[in-house]
Amino acid sequence: MSDPVASSTQSPPAPPAEEPRKKKRSAMDVLRSVREPKVAMMLALGFSSGLPFLLTANTFGYWLRDEGTSLKAIGFISWVGFAYAFKVYWSPLVDRMDIPLFGKLGRRRGWMLFCQILVAIGLVGMAVVGVGPGLAVIGAFALLVAFASATQDIAIDAWRIEAASNSEEVGLLTSAAQLGYRIALLVTDAAIIAAAERVGWPISYVAMAVLMVVGMVATFKAFEPTRADEVLHSKPPLWSARGLLDALIGPFVDFFRKHKMAGLVILAMVALYRLPDFVMGPMYNPYYHDLGVSKDTVAVVRGSFGLVATFVGLGAAGLTAIRIGILPTLIVGLVLEAIGTGAFALLALHVNDVMFALVMSIDSFAQAFAGVALVTYMSSLTSLGYTATQYAMLSSTYALLGKFLKGFSGVAVDTLTPTYGLLGAYATAFIGTALTAIPPMLLILLLWRMQGRHGTTAATAGARG
Repeated sequence: MSDPVASSTQSPPAPPAEEPRKKKRSAMDVLRSVREPKVAMMLALGFSSGLPFLLTANTFGYWLRDEGTSLKAIGFISWVGFAYAFKVYWSPLVDRMDIPLFGKLGRRRGWMLFCQILVAIGLVGMAVVGVGPGLAVIGAFALLVAFASATQDIAIDAWRIEAASNSEEVGLLTSAAQLGYRIALLVTDAAIIAAAERVGWPISYVAMAVLMVVGMVATFKAFEPTRADEVLHSKPPLWSARGLLDALIGPFVDFFRKHKMAGLVILAMVALYRLPDFVMGPMYNPYYHDLGVSKDTVAVVRGSFGLVATFVGLGAAGLTAIRIGILPTLIVGLVLEAIGTGAFALLALHVNDVMFALVMSIDSFAQAFAGVALVTYMSSLTSLGYTATQYAMLSSTYALLGKFLKGFSGVAVDTLTPTYGLLGAYATAFIGTALTAIPPMLLILLLWRMQGRHGTTAATAGARG
């Protein structure tokens, strides 16, 4: 989630290593600047982007575990999240085509509203059918939610990049988007659990569908960005042979023209970066269930300690990037991810409210920090005219492998259980997942050698200068 440029062959204007770096705003500055209309809209759109994510992932797994669903089934049904990994394949349509009827709002806003309505319909469908008829029916509605949510992300990410008027504003909007996203994760990972304890999962999911109104209101109030219009209007129509070819392969040609061989290293690093967070994703809430931690405890800790740690992590990532550069910040994020994931193994040895709050705080801080670091880095790699597709390519890359591997998380725990016992199996799996931080660490060091600490190739730096 970062900034664009003045031509389709340029990169977003991020300050190169050799120039004096301007002081950027931290997460607390975002809170103080929330009255600015653009920032307020981004905060709300970030919330809308984050709201559906866990409702088809970890939180959905908690609901299924409450209903007695096996860990294997929970792991495999998490594959509905592949929609986020495959969104690059339909992102050219979002980049180049107006959605019928909704296109009256403009290309970005039209796609946003259409997808927000589909997400709400899917969540209500999940609530109505429940798990009674079997996993296939509720899984189909979960797939609808994931598909619509992934498409909404394409449009929102493009809006964020194109709505910014300069690189500092890109940083501000990125922080606001991450802040809204993280608030949504806390709502769908804490508030909904407390609500489910009192009114049940179906009503709680209907309440989440109602909260999609936040994004709908923001979509109506937001403006339609025009920074990319000149570039897009210069391109051949989508329905022509040249236009279709440009929409489908132009973003990738442009990406590798800028980054050359480093582009392959970038994609490999991005693909591996969030594995420490993703691989055991479907098992977190079943783990709490099997530890005997109450829903109220989970909700309170996430909504208090987790919330504070998240805000601190958001601000710390931005300040760290300013002080030491983006690639060193990515390294710090990886170390934190590994520590945060591995710390969950401690709960298998001893769990009480204090220990649970400590582990959750470490993990919340680590995920927020690593998330901002990666999003900032990926955003800096996009070009006007290809914004939605190039960002979708990068975000799909980081989601693909993790989404696939997490489907086997339940199998891994079940396989380890005869040897280590159930809680020991969870602990072993968490420690093994933490070690997946090593390969992306080596790739970042290689990129540092190729591009410098700000992740800028010589060609790209020249374009930015």
